[in-house]
Amino acid sequence: MQDFTALDGAILIDKPSGPTSHDVVDAIRRKFGIKKVGHCGTLDPNATGLLIIVLGRGTKLSEKLMGDDKVYEGTIKFGEATDSYDSDGELTASLPVPPLTLDQLNDEAAKFIGDQMQVPPMVSAIKKGGVPLYKLARKGIEVEREPRLVHIYNFRFTDYAEPIGTFKLACTKGTYVRSVAHDLGQKLGCGAHLATLRRSVSGKFDVADAKPLDDVLNLSTAELEKRVIPFLKLAAA
Repeated sequence: MQDFTALDGAILIDKPSGPTSHDVVDAIRRKFGIKKVGHCGTLDPNATGLLIIVLGRGTKLSEKLMGDDKVYEGTIKFGEATDSYDSDGELTASLPVPPLTLDQLNDEAAKFIGDQMQVPPMVSAIKKGGVPLYKLARKGIEVEREPRLVHIYNFRFTDYAEPIGTFKLACTKGTYVRSVAHDLGQKLGCGAHLATLRRSVSGKFDVADAKPLDDVLNLSTAELEKRVIPFLKLAAA
């Protein structure tokens, strides 16, 4: 059996707003000349936070790590709905926000906790007939999406200053937090969209242990090797 190298494993990136998860993979592949690079769980371009990047033989653990539960923090803007359910989309409705208290928001948020069938947004990478939904959405085509079973462990607002609510949410893989924001807005009758999102935890890994993307890209290969979580430790996570 081939011995593992210092670059077989994973690194924890604190992704900035802007680049796609694939952009991060490409940047690391180019900078360090590593043939096999992947990520474990897509973050939308405007989302920030923990992105687990697998290197070399660490890519064999992608599916395992992708299946872990996640924790997110972010803000929801009430009174405005968008076609993508987040701030990147086109405005589809603008309605007055009813008087809301933090307690009222948390009463509504509590109704989302548990198993639920969630309809993915049209602006997503899920494929229909081999074509990503976001490509159909760009052409103004909307198709029926199959609801998916997801589980929300916790969903709680920590602050509300109209029209922005600050929240924390823990969920299973495949949960669209922007769909949660959209659905909450529909229930309140005023519409809403996800304004900001940050992933803080994925499985046993925390963003507190991650390094900003620019800092990683400024490392030498030897410095990068010191930050790699080894394959065997990763497999046991």
